[in-house]
Formats: sequence, structure tokens, C-alpha cells
Amino acid sequence: MMKRLLLTLLLLFGTCTVGVAGDFEDGMAAFESNDYATAFAKFTKAAEAGSTRAQYKLAIMYAQGKGVPKDKGKMMFWVTKAAKAGNAEAQFSLALQYNPGVLTAPQDQDDGKAIFWFTKAAEAGNVKAQEMLAMKYETGNGVPQDFKKAARWYTKVAESGDAHAQRRLGEIYENGQGVTQDFEQAERWYTKAAEAGDTFAQSKLAMMNIFGPGLGTDGEYSAQAALWLMKAAEAGNTSAQARLALMYEDGKGMPQDNGQAMFWLTKAGEAGLMVAQIRLGVKYEDGKGVAQDYLQAVRWYTKAAEGGNADAQVRLGWMYSTGKGVPQDDGQAVRWYTKSAESGNQFGQSTLGVMYEYGSGVPQDYILAHMWLNLAAAQGNKQATDNRDRLAKQMTPAQIVEAQKLAREWKPKE
Repeated sequence: MMKRLLLTLLLLFGTCTVGVAGDFEDGMAAFESNDYATAFAKFTKAAEAGSTRAQYKLAIMYAQGKGVPKDKGKMMFWVTKAAKAGNAEAQFSLALQYNPGVLTAPQDQDDGKAIFWFTKAAEAGNVKAQEMLAMKYETGNGVPQDFKKAARWYTKVAESGDAHAQRRLGEIYENGQGVTQDFEQAERWYTKAAEAGDTFAQSKLAMMNIFGPGLGTDGEYSAQAALWLMKAAEAGNTSAQARLALMYEDGKGMPQDNGQAMFWLTKAGEAGLMVAQIRLGVKYEDGKGVAQDYLQAVRWYTKAAEGGNADAQVRLGWMYSTGKGVPQDDGQAVRWYTKSAESGNQFGQSTLGVMYEYGSGVPQDYILAHMWLNLAAAQGNKQATDNRDRLAKQMTPAQIVEAQKLAREWKPKE
């Protein structure tokens, strides 16, 4: 009798399970065919019978307004029900509802609830939740900063094959953040990310091959370094392009080839890498590895200068001072020297001081000249020191006191 009862219950349970699964599958078929009315009916039936997948799909329908009016309250009801029943996707989605950000209304933001549900989803194997937790622990966003926990979650994501997490794990091992510093592990994870096409990892691997563990300064270029740099450069990584250009220029790891050096340096410059833009400007100004061309030098210096690079601003100012590639214009020269000087660049300050001393492009002003020369001298600029001391002999004690006061009060522009 007992066996018959158990068998009957098992058959009933099995029939119920099949029915719920069937309703969910029918709902999915209808949903994918844009038959939202049927989908809603099937999902509702399965959800009320306990299907967490159906509960989550109902939440999505209420969130998106598909087949039903948008209703945040009902969306939250169903996603919470599914999350509490252990559905990892629902747990991740519920965490997002509480996670502070532009998509969450201020009154709904709750770091504690967000972390709770991200953790639930992550522990259930949801990769997106694992990565979110890794980033939060890494940055201290919503939780106390904890590199050890960040490393733990990045490891789980990396092991799932995510290239970004593999690269971050490489950085974590390289820098010893939350783990014992381990260059072999760093290289291992960089390699996985690089093989998946991550250009940053490819560039890092190249640097490790060139300079050795810890990115020192006395290593050798190798075929492996060239391989990874080429992959990263071809994929558009500007740092790799600039480094590859240097390899071609110096003939280290690549045959010496000025044409290829200029090709890759130009690619990096055109993509906005200011270091490459300055190097291009210098090459064209000096005629190094390319025909001398002041117009091109000015073009590249201007790009970097307008991007805020203080060294390029000084160089561009010098082109205007000397009339190379542009009409000679002390006013424009002063404009660029000033930008550089105001950011704290000693060469911009030193040159601007001389311009004020002689009244070139600006009204002559010994006090401002002394101030700028003094600021540059404080950074160890010997030429500025000599010019300041020479100028001081032509100034009154009161002027020097005022200039020194201005220098003490000066602050760089951000």
C-alpha cells in the first residue's frame, strides 16, 4: 500500500513538473515569435506553479512592457520571487535594481542589497555578477576595498574564459594586489588574455619579454616580444604601435627600417597618442629618419599641444618664435609658452620668463620675468637660474620682493 502511494505521488509530481516545464517552453516559443499574449499566459501559469525561469521572464515582460503595460512593482515582485528561489539571473538583475548608478532612481539605491544579491548570483556561478563583485572590491565601490576578494572573483571570471578578467588577473599578480606577487602567474594570465585578442595584454607580454619579470630596464628584445607587439599594434593598440616603431627605428627585435618606424608611429599619432605625436614632430623638425619638414612638425606639435601636452606646447611655441613651418609670431609663441608654463613645465616657464624680460610678444615686465624664471629655477633648471640672477641685477629690491611673492603664491592650472 505504501509503495503504491509513493508511486502515485511520484507520478503526480512528475506530471506536474513536466506540465510546468511544458508551459515555460511554450511561453518561450511564443515570446520568440512575438506572441506576447500567449507568452504572458504560459509564463504566468508556470510561474505560479513555481518555475523560477518563468518568474524571471515575467519580470522581464513587465520591465520591457511586452504584452503588458510596464509595471515596476510587478517586475520587482517576480524578479524578487525568482531570486529568493535561487535563480542566478534573477539575483543578478535584482542586484542591478539596487546598485547605485544612472539607471537606478536615488530612492531605490541600496549598496547593501546590491552586494547581497550580486554575491548570491556570483556564488551560484553567474559570471557577470562575479565580475561586478571583483570590480567593486577592487575599487571599494559600495564595499570596503579588498584586493584579496577582488582577486578571488577575478580568478573565477578568468577561469570562465573572460579575456578582460584574465588581463586584470595578470595585472593583479604582476603588482601583488591581494595575492603574492608572481610574475609567472602574471605572464600566464596575460598570455590567455593575449591569445583571446586583448591588445593591452599583448602589449604587456611584449614588455615582459623585452624587459623581463617586473618590467625592468635592461632586457633584450626578442622574437616573442615582436610577435605580441605586432599583434597588439595591428589590432590598434597605440602604445604597441609606438613601441613597435621604436623597435624598427633602433633595429632591436626588428630589422632597422625607418619607413616602418614612421608607418607605425604615424598610426599611433593619428589615433591620438600624444607621445607619438611629439616624436613625429621631433622627427620632422630634425629630419631624423624622414625628410625634414617643418610644416609636418608644426602639424604634429599642434595636435599634441592642443591635447594639453606641455612639452609639445613648448616646442610649438619655439616653432612660432623661430618661424619654422609657420610665420614668425611672438604673440603665438607666448600663447603656447604660457599654456606650458601654467601647467608647471619648467621649460615653458624658463622660456616665458625670457619673453617677458625682453618684451617679445608681451609687454616687457621684469617682475613677471623674474617670477617665471624663479619657478623654473626651483625645478633645477640651470639656464633659468642663470637668467634670473642676471635679471635681478637690473631690478630694484622692491621688484624682486614682489616677484618672489608672486612665485610663492603661484599654483599650476589644472
